[in-house]
Amino acid sequence: MPTPTDQHLSRIEAAISGGKAARSTLAASWARSARLYRLDPAARRIDSRITAQELALAQERLGALLPTAAPHLDRLFQVVGGLGACIVLADARGIAVDRRGHPGDDADFAASGLWTGTAWSEAEAGTNGIGTCLAEGRAVTIHREQHFMARNIGLSCSSAPVHGPEGQLMAVIDVSTARSDLADAVAGLIGSTVAEVARKVEADLFHQHFPKARMVVVPGLDRGLGALLAVDGDDLVIGATRAARSHLGLSGDLAAAPRPVADLLGIEADDSLQTAERAVLARALARSGGNVSAAARALGLSRATLHRKLDRR
Repeated sequence: MPTPTDQHLSRIEAAISGGKAARSTLAASWARSARLYRLDPAARRIDSRITAQELALAQERLGALLPTAAPHLDRLFQVVGGLGACIVLADARGIAVDRRGHPGDDADFAASGLWTGTAWSEAEAGTNGIGTCLAEGRAVTIHREQHFMARNIGLSCSSAPVHGPEGQLMAVIDVSTARSDLADAVAGLIGSTVAEVARKVEADLFHQHFPKARMVVVPGLDRGLGALLAVDGDDLVIGATRAARSHLGLSGDLAAAPRPVADLLGIEADDSLQTAERAVLARALARSGGNVSAAARALGLSRATLHRKLDRR
């Protein structure tokens, strides 16, 4: 009688040999695991944790991401911790650099490799939440027998990527549980929650990176995607989140080659000097509460000159 591992191997072989890899994200990941990385689905876990010193360096390389993500991960754990889940934050190499879990579950998760310092790239662990999220560059849920390695089929993992202020893939947030009674619908709900948390972390990182910029939400997109533009005082776009870059076809260092926000968003703008002057006068008056003398002093003009300019508006 075939064992569960035998059945798992048969499913993988049938999916790969049956040509499903070209049509299915899951089968494509299985194919990469088998053919590109030459992993054995039946292999037992080899503890490939990095050293404490290497872990400290990996955490340091993430810079502001760890402290920025921490409160979001704490709140996420309050939501999913009761499902017997742990939260892992992995870097762009798939190394788990931070985690949260109930002490009573720690031994089981440590044995599964869901612990700081462990590698979860597809090259190391085959199809899994963290590794496949990195490979696909998008949120994924790998539910139990969808894992490539038979040793991981007891896990249900939902992961979402975190992109940095310049659109670069920085990390993955993963929620994993070993509960056998977790329904597909619940796993999907966890996946949506993880993706939302990842977008919040991205938005916080973006605001921190451009503290003096005005934030503009790209219209026409789901606000939950976090498609933001950083706009300077001259109405030039100096930064964009990953979602904004993807939607508007932006790339590279935007601060080095800024573009007018009106051009990017297809907004008709009046770029005449007269219009710009009117805007400056209006702001000065607003700041002075309508006091012409105070506005003139702020602009370095005489009261009479300001009155002449106002009369021409």
